[in-house]
Amino acid sequence: MDAFYASVEQRDNPDYRGKPIAVGGSPEGRGGVVATASYEARKFGVRSAMPSKRALQLCPQVIFVYPRFAVYKEVSQHVRAIFRRYTDLIEPLSLDEAYLDVTHDKLNIGSAIGIAQQIRAAIKEELQLTASAGVSVNKFVAKIASDMNKPDGLTFIDPSQVETFMEQLPVEKFFGVGKVTAEKMNRMNLFTGADLKKLTEDELSRYFGKTGRFFYRIVRGIDDREVQPHRETKSMGAEDTFAYDLELIDDMFAELDKIAKTVYDRLLRYELKGRTVTLKIKYSDFRQITRNHSFLQPVGDLETIAATAKELLLKTEPDGAKIRLLGITLSNFGDGITKPDNGQLRLF
Repeated sequence: MDAFYASVEQRDNPDYRGKPIAVGGSPEGRGGVVATASYEARKFGVRSAMPSKRALQLCPQVIFVYPRFAVYKEVSQHVRAIFRRYTDLIEPLSLDEAYLDVTHDKLNIGSAIGIAQQIRAAIKEELQLTASAGVSVNKFVAKIASDMNKPDGLTFIDPSQVETFMEQLPVEKFFGVGKVTAEKMNRMNLFTGADLKKLTEDELSRYFGKTGRFFYRIVRGIDDREVQPHRETKSMGAEDTFAYDLELIDDMFAELDKIAKTVYDRLLRYELKGRTVTLKIKYSDFRQITRNHSFLQPVGDLETIAATAKELLLKTEPDGAKIRLLGITLSNFGDGITKPDNGQLRLF
């Protein structure tokens, strides 16, 4: 869906149409973060996850709108009902995004492009909203293609074009490449898929661990993951019980790095990002606590997961503690904001 929350607000309120609006944030710029910006606001540089103060600096006329997630969820359910007319193989990623496998289309249209066109037309007619689609032979390429001609676009990457397409793709567009990894790649003169393709699988693995093997395959257009129509994943994590109690913070950090890497690899496998990072701690006396931090935008890169877990650990004042287990979980793969008791925005 195109600028989903903002587009729904503009549809329902004529005064917002054609104007720069930001869902979320604070009108006075004193706090809050932009959840979604309309395309009119994006022209000024207003983006998701941007503090409202910065949004006001870039676009003084921006209109802040309080989110209505019950409405967004209702619209999302209607969109999925449209999907089900064409296929039962639907894998939702969030309220506004999903993978569809149309190998066996229910209406016998016989064309993935034709199905995408009909779905987009139905969304426009029934919901007065626009959607963009990517059509290709696997999930990764289709996902990238769906972002290429927004808003209200359709991009088809022919099987014969996949490798060329991947070679031209900036490394920042590859799933699992966060800011730190992108900087590391750039220092190695790796800027595009073509640059990554020059390295062997062993070289990529040596430089980037297990993720390197993913890069080796994906830059060649190889992605065998199936569309998973089962119930949406609620969380994904890993934990470890230690042979001896951890008492030094450096040791705790080292273990968190290992656990974060395991979680990251699992997220990478399913191409998931979560909004909430939860740290689990079990002490030598079997007392157990959890601490979490939620982001307005999904995170999935190794650096953010590890750093957030370490920050949560430090807030428990671990000096002198004896820790027998640590765990990290990512959750809240969908959309929605609530305010928990501590006043922090939490998404799920």
